Amino acid sequence: MSQFLIAIHHSDDYDPAVREDEAMAQAIDALNLEMVAAGVRKFVGGLAPIAGAKAIRPKPTGTQLVTDGPYLETKEHIAGFWVLEAPDMEVALAWGRKAAIACRAPVEVRAFN
Repeated sequence: MSQFLIAIHHSDDYDPAVREDEAMAQAIDALNLEMVAAGVRKFVGGLAPIAGAKAIRPKPTGTQLVTDGPYLETKEHIAGFWVLEAPDMEVALAWGRKAAIACRAPVEVRAFN
Protein backbone atom coordinates (compact mmCIF):
# COMPACT_ATOMS: atom_id res chain seq x y z
CA MET A 1 0.00 0.00 0.00
CA SER A 2 1.10 3.52 -0.74
CA GLN A 3 0.44 6.66 1.28
CA PHE A 4 -1.22 9.74 -0.17
CA LEU A 5 -1.75 13.31 0.99
CA ILE A 6 -5.15 14.83 0.38
CA ALA A 7 -4.74 18.56 0.99
CA ILE A 8 -7.64 21.00 1.23
CA HIS A 9 -6.92 24.48 -0.16
CA HIS A 10 -8.53 27.74 0.92
CA SER A 11 -8.07 31.25 -0.38
CA ASP A 12 -6.18 33.67 1.84
CA ASP A 13 -9.41 35.57 2.54
CA TYR A 14 -11.33 32.41 3.54
CA ASP A 15 -13.67 33.15 6.44
CA PRO A 16 -14.96 30.02 8.19
CA ALA A 17 -17.70 32.04 9.89
CA VAL A 18 -19.16 32.81 6.46
CA ARG A 19 -18.30 29.65 4.50
CA GLU A 20 -18.74 26.83 7.00
CA ASP A 21 -22.05 25.59 8.38
CA GLU A 22 -23.42 22.60 10.26
CA ALA A 23 -24.08 20.68 7.03
CA MET A 24 -20.42 21.03 6.03
CA ALA A 25 -19.23 19.90 9.47
CA GLN A 26 -21.51 16.88 9.27
CA ALA A 27 -20.26 16.02 5.77
CA ILE A 28 -16.63 16.16 6.94
CA ASP A 29 -17.44 14.07 10.04
CA ALA A 30 -19.20 11.49 7.85
CA LEU A 31 -16.23 11.36 5.48
CA ASN A 32 -13.84 10.83 8.40
CA LEU A 33 -15.99 7.99 9.72
CA GLU A 34 -16.12 6.44 6.24
CA MET A 35 -12.32 6.65 5.91
CA VAL A 36 -11.82 5.05 9.32
CA ALA A 37 -14.32 2.28 8.54
CA ALA A 38 -12.51 1.58 5.24
CA GLY A 39 -9.17 1.46 7.08
CA VAL A 40 -7.53 4.07 4.84
CA ARG A 41 -7.17 7.05 7.18
CA LYS A 42 -3.79 7.24 8.91
CA PHE A 43 -3.78 10.88 10.04
CA VAL A 44 -5.93 13.97 9.65
CA GLY A 45 -5.39 17.56 10.66
CA GLY A 46 -6.84 21.01 10.22
CA LEU A 47 -4.45 23.94 10.22
CA ALA A 48 -4.78 27.28 11.99
CA PRO A 49 -5.38 30.38 9.82
CA ILE A 50 -2.48 31.38 7.57
CA ALA A 51 -2.13 34.72 9.38
CA GLY A 52 -0.46 32.89 12.28
CA ALA A 53 2.13 31.09 10.13
CA LYS A 54 5.87 31.59 10.56
CA ALA A 55 8.48 30.95 7.89
CA ILE A 56 12.04 29.87 8.67
CA ARG A 57 14.68 30.48 6.02
CA PRO A 58 18.26 29.25 6.41
CA LYS A 59 20.96 31.85 5.80
CA PRO A 60 24.42 31.15 4.33
CA THR A 61 25.92 32.03 7.73
CA GLY A 62 24.25 28.98 9.30
CA THR A 63 21.61 31.01 11.13
CA GLN A 64 17.93 31.17 10.30
CA LEU A 65 15.63 34.06 9.56
CA VAL A 66 12.15 33.72 11.10
CA THR A 67 9.44 35.87 9.54
CA ASP A 68 5.70 36.26 10.01
CA GLY A 69 3.46 34.76 7.40
CA PRO A 70 3.59 31.78 5.10
CA TYR A 71 6.75 30.60 3.36
CA LEU A 72 5.21 31.11 -0.08
CA GLU A 73 3.26 34.19 -1.13
CA THR A 74 0.22 32.69 -2.85
CA LYS A 75 -3.50 33.34 -3.09
CA GLU A 76 -4.34 29.91 -1.64
CA HIS A 77 -2.89 27.80 1.13
CA ILE A 78 -3.32 24.37 2.68
CA ALA A 79 -6.05 24.54 5.30
CA GLY A 80 -6.11 20.89 6.33
CA PHE A 81 -5.19 17.44 5.15
CA TRP A 82 -5.57 13.70 5.39
CA VAL A 83 -2.86 11.07 5.07
CA LEU A 84 -4.36 7.94 3.58
CA GLU A 85 -3.09 4.49 2.76
CA ALA A 86 -4.46 3.24 -0.55
CA PRO A 87 -3.44 0.71 -3.18
CA ASP A 88 -3.04 3.31 -5.96
CA MET A 89 -3.68 6.87 -7.13
CA GLU A 90 -7.12 6.00 -8.52
CA VAL A 91 -8.36 4.95 -5.08
CA ALA A 92 -6.75 8.04 -3.50
CA LEU A 93 -8.45 10.24 -6.11
CA ALA A 94 -11.82 8.71 -5.25
CA TRP A 95 -11.28 9.76 -1.62
CA GLY A 96 -10.05 13.18 -2.82
CA ARG A 97 -13.28 13.68 -4.76
CA LYS A 98 -15.28 12.96 -1.61
CA ALA A 99 -13.08 15.40 0.34
CA ALA A 100 -13.66 18.17 -2.22
CA ILE A 101 -17.42 17.68 -1.92
CA ALA A 102 -17.43 17.52 1.88
CA CYS A 103 -15.12 20.52 2.31
CA ARG A 104 -16.55 22.51 -0.60
CA ALA A 105 -12.99 23.39 -1.58
CA PRO A 106 -10.25 22.49 -4.05
CA VAL A 107 -8.26 19.39 -3.16
CA GLU A 108 -4.79 18.22 -4.11
CA VAL A 109 -3.91 14.50 -4.04
CA ARG A 110 -0.21 13.57 -3.96
CA ALA A 111 1.65 10.35 -3.34
CA PHE A 112 4.39 10.13 -0.74
CA ASN A 113 7.77 8.92 -2.05
